[in-house]
Amino acid sequence: MIYIFLADGFEETEAIAPIDMLRRAGVDVVTVGIKNDAVKSSHGVPVLCDITDMQVELDDRLEMIILPGGMPGTLNIEANPVVQQSIDYCVEHNIPVGAICAAPSILGKKGLLDGSEAICFPGFEKFLTGAKLSDKKVVTDGIFTTAAGAGVAVEFGLRLVEVLCGKEKSESVRKAIQCAN
Repeated sequence: MIYIFLADGFEETEAIAPIDMLRRAGVDVVTVGIKNDAVKSSHGVPVLCDITDMQVELDDRLEMIILPGGMPGTLNIEANPVVQQSIDYCVEHNIPVGAICAAPSILGKKGLLDGSEAICFPGFEKFLTGAKLSDKKVVTDGIFTTAAGAGVAVEFGLRLVEVLCGKEKSESVRKAIQCAN
């Protein structure tokens, strides 16, 4: 099971594209609303989440968490104690974490990207404490997959499929949606 955390002000493309790619790959993705199950994106799109943050269970079923960017979504996600506990749980149990756009800053502020290759939305690099800034649009280093922004949300989703299900499955999804390499 994968949790993707959605808070008011999240960037819709950075959330929906990875959800779509992962579900096409047959992965169980659960949308988690911060504070309640109805959240609004940074562009006013309402989304009804599967569960709320108060229903998150951190156990051996967890395969990955995903942090979409957007403003003020990233700040709202970062301020949530359940999200912070989930990040810590993933680090402690070597469970993959995906973060896109401004959201890698959450990991950087926690010192989790120290020595790792990472990327984020331009202007948030100062928060990637100790990271080796990448020139790639999507990069995986250890348990962390980071991406630059909405324009690479499908590539981000396909990389998350690769991390969980392997390159062959990722390429199968890529082919099915007619996405060029």
